Amino acid sequence: MIKEFVIGTELSPAYYTDLLDFIYRYYFLPGDFLETRRSGDRIVFSALIKGKGVRGEIIPGENFRLVLEYPPDLEAEAEGIYEDIFTSIQVFEENMRQHTIYFAWVEGEEIIPEKPPSTRRMASKSIFGSSLLLLYIMFFGINIFLFLLLGIYAVIAILLLQLGIILSSDKLYARMGEWTVTRENPYVHVIQFQLPEDEFRFFIKTMGEDAIVQIKRKIYSRSLAYKKPPTCDVARDVLGKHGFRCNPLQERSRTVNLYGIVDEAARKFRIPTPRIVVSNTMVPNAAATGPSPGRGLVLVTTGLIVQLDDEEILAVIGHEMGHLKGRDSLILFSIVSLEFILRLTVLLPLVIISPIIYIIFAMGLIFFVAKFFEARADLLSAMVIGRPEVLAGALRKIGYQKLVMERMGSQRIRGWTAWDPHPPIYFRIKRLENLRDCTDIKSPLLRSAGDVIRGFRDSIRWMFL
Repeated sequence: MIKEFVIGTELSPAYYTDLLDFIYRYYFLPGDFLETRRSGDRIVFSALIKGKGVRGEIIPGENFRLVLEYPPDLEAEAEGIYEDIFTSIQVFEENMRQHTIYFAWVEGEEIIPEKPPSTRRMASKSIFGSSLLLLYIMFFGINIFLFLLLGIYAVIAILLLQLGIILSSDKLYARMGEWTVTRENPYVHVIQFQLPEDEFRFFIKTMGEDAIVQIKRKIYSRSLAYKKPPTCDVARDVLGKHGFRCNPLQERSRTVNLYGIVDEAARKFRIPTPRIVVSNTMVPNAAATGPSPGRGLVLVTTGLIVQLDDEEILAVIGHEMGHLKGRDSLILFSIVSLEFILRLTVLLPLVIISPIIYIIFAMGLIFFVAKFFEARADLLSAMVIGRPEVLAGALRKIGYQKLVMERMGSQRIRGWTAWDPHPPIYFRIKRLENLRDCTDIKSPLLRSAGDVIRGFRDSIRWMFL
């Protein structure tokens, strides 16, 4: 059988050949392949797996194409080749991001420098962010302070304060963004210059943050100030006047109708369009919060806009709409509050006997239950937006580092038991890719809870095989 895999990239054309060389050098040469050769602008290879032949080629472009020809019983092995090549591409792109100059704007909003992707590892642990962990840490610190201040009366104060935080969570999260996107001002504009490392270091050292902001203002004044999207031509001309020459083959520009994407997702979910804020950081992430669908807020980073295409962004926003539609913030608040009340009443003897063991067990259980709601948000996006494979692709792009680690059994177990509301990436991707028919799902939460429990059970079995 013949199967084609399409892998979208954010690379500018100047680096297509370099990426092919990278894959050839670091994947094919050390690998156990019968033949690997460069044929024009592509890589052609063959391998012998379980005594049967597999042939393939990699064709570069804005979307890299991997074409594999293999016997039907080698489906898993073909998927493994795809996973390896996909990871190689992501590693190359990640390296390129470290010496890429980004310029992003929202019309009418403050012009500020981009935050670099230096917190990537933190972002990979909180893909499509839930506020549960952040809120729990806030609650824990506040609890200690109030008990020291008010004694037993702190119980009432803590519950009221926690409720107040949940009810104002949209306002709190709004402070994490620098820009607001509205129906009247719907677009996020991004221009990027992917430079060789020495040129990038020279640019940063020569220009500095103040000069970069000035360059952004000049590009803005020649484009968005006249209701025109900023282009690479304008940016290149402005940079040239600052003494920096850019190769057109190293640049890319993008304009995303972020409001339109969020509004489409909200309409599909039949909820009001939430408030939209953008955090100008290259760490790819999205989050949603709010006490109700009518007071929802969605936070999106420019890093997510750079790395994902419009369909993938829509699928991710669908995940966030699932949180808002399900009122997950209020439900998780109720779970945390119930545990707090039980800890001080029915379960108090256990807490006194072994407080550390109790906290480890209780918090582990809370975060495991929270995985039900994250899995439900994935399922709701698949059911309502209708493209589970697209959401799986977005997860694969952003979470490839964790995905590689989760190939080891110990890391899979760790992903299930960690104080993290998200199930492991491998589970989320596999579940979405295997989702065929959503019409018979009567309770997305019960279905998701069952899937999470089975996924945890299977990971234990897999480790001991």
